[in-house]
Amino acid sequence: MVVTSRSASDRPSLTVTWEKLPDSFRLEEEPVENVGQPLLAGALREALEMASYIKPEMLIASNFGLCATVNGNVVIKAPDWVYVAAVLPSSDSSDRRSYTPHLEGDIPQVVMEFLSETDGGEYSVKRIPPLGKWFYYEQILKVPIYVIFEPVLGHLEVFSLQTDRYEPLMSDANGRFWLAEMGYFLGVWQGEKEGRSGYWLRWWDKVGNLLLWGMERVEQERQRAEQEHQRAEQERQRAEQECQRAEQECQRAERLTEYLRSQGIDPDSLN
Repeated sequence: MVVTSRSASDRPSLTVTWEKLPDSFRLEEEPVENVGQPLLAGALREALEMASYIKPEMLIASNFGLCATVNGNVVIKAPDWVYVAAVLPSSDSSDRRSYTPHLEGDIPQVVMEFLSETDGGEYSVKRIPPLGKWFYYEQILKVPIYVIFEPVLGHLEVFSLQTDRYEPLMSDANGRFWLAEMGYFLGVWQGEKEGRSGYWLRWWDKVGNLLLWGMERVEQERQRAEQEHQRAEQERQRAEQECQRAEQECQRAERLTEYLRSQGIDPDSLN
């Protein structure tokens, strides 16, 4: 498949093709800049897994190569998190290290970049090699949603592709962004997980319920079980109190019967 892109009449056109990487092509091993990035990416996926959102045909990955051939040159960008709604079956899908849209399935619906101390070109519109990430996602891949998150300060920006240009999305009153492509809100949450304390990206459903992580679900179930235990204990105590009151009434009735008889009165004659 060939796509010719023109961003302005006075600029040379770009010929984009979607080709299988040669078997001999070696992907660059890009080191993770800090331990927080994979934790952030993993937490996003974990919540979706716990919500039974992920389907076999989906591709959700982190630091994962998205490929295109631009003017005959292979270009690969590896976003910190990517979501593809449907990919074609592959015999080596479990070992997939790169993905070529159109050739192997849908274009990515969402890409995310987590900012670090080193400028990674997340805002770059550079259209000559090496292409800027912004330009690549916007003009080459045409990804509908581009997310940029600064984890130290918890600053989140979400951009939507509108008429071939990214435009900022507006958050709701809670500071969350509705991602129609996924059917969830995306927002910032502050807390601790896996030894990392700070800001995280979290999902909320359309009615505002937070999608829980695994340990949160375990804690929720523990609390629910504890509440059930407390309710059962309260019911047992109430039943015991009722039994004690019934026993006391019985004893009072027996004492009254004995008293009446001691006075020569037949208790049955009073009924």
